[in-house]
Amino acid sequence: MTPGALPADYARVRRVGSFHELVTTPFAGGVNALCWQRSLTGDFAEVVGRLGAGEGIVTIDDARLLALPVSAAGRAAIAVLREDQRLLRERELDPVLNCIYGYARDEESGDAPTDVYSFHADSAPVAADTWLCTYHGPPSEGLRNEDARRRVDIAETRARLLQRFGGKDDDAFREYLQENCHDLHYAAVPGAQPFSFGVGNLWRIAVDYPDSPVPPCIHRAPATAPGQSPRLLLIS
Repeated sequence: MTPGALPADYARVRRVGSFHELVTTPFAGGVNALCWQRSLTGDFAEVVGRLGAGEGIVTIDDARLLALPVSAAGRAAIAVLREDQRLLRERELDPVLNCIYGYARDEESGDAPTDVYSFHADSAPVAADTWLCTYHGPPSEGLRNEDARRRVDIAETRARLLQRFGGKDDDAFREYLQENCHDLHYAAVPGAQPFSFGVGNLWRIAVDYPDSPVPPCIHRAPATAPGQSPRLLLIS
C-alpha cells in the first residue's frame, strides 16, 4: 500500500496553524491527531549526509549537531531542529532526535508482527501524547481507525497466537497478548488507503491509555529500501 496525502476529509485529523494551537487543542469529538503543517527552511539532507553512515537508530544530541561542518543552509536546518526541541522541552517533554538507518524486524511473529513497521497504537499507563516530525527521509504513515482491525481480533491470527501461547483463550492469554503488545497492532482492511504524515510537519497524536476520550491514532514507520537515505526523526 502506497500512502496518499493527508486526507482533507478525515474528521479524526485536525490541521492547526501554530505550535500554541498544537499544544492547546484538546483531543475531543473523535479527533485523535493534530498536524501543524510546515514548509521548513534549511538543508536537512546536508545534515543527514554530514552525520555519515550508521546502523540502527542513532540519537543525535546538540553537541554533535553544532559540530557538523555544514553550509548556511545546513545551519538553518540545525536551528529548526534545536528550536523544535526547545519548544517541546518547555512543555516538560523529553524530545529525542534520531537518525534512523533501520529498525529491527519482528521475523518470528508471522502475520502478527509487533515491530514499528506494523500499524500500531502507542500506549501509556497515564494520560500522554506522542509528538513526532520527520525532517528528512520517508515520513511516518497513518491509517484511519475505521480502516483498521486489531490483529488479535482476526480469528485466524488469534488462533495462531493461542497455539503459540499453549493455553486457553482466557485472562492469562489476554495478559500474554498485552505483555507482548499484540493487542496494540492492527491490520488494514482490504482497500484501505494509508496516509502520509509528510515531511516537516509536527504531529501530536493520541495514545492508548485508561479513560482516553478518543481512540488512539494508528500509525507505523515507513518501509525502507536498501541504500535509501536515513530518516531524521524527532519523537517525544
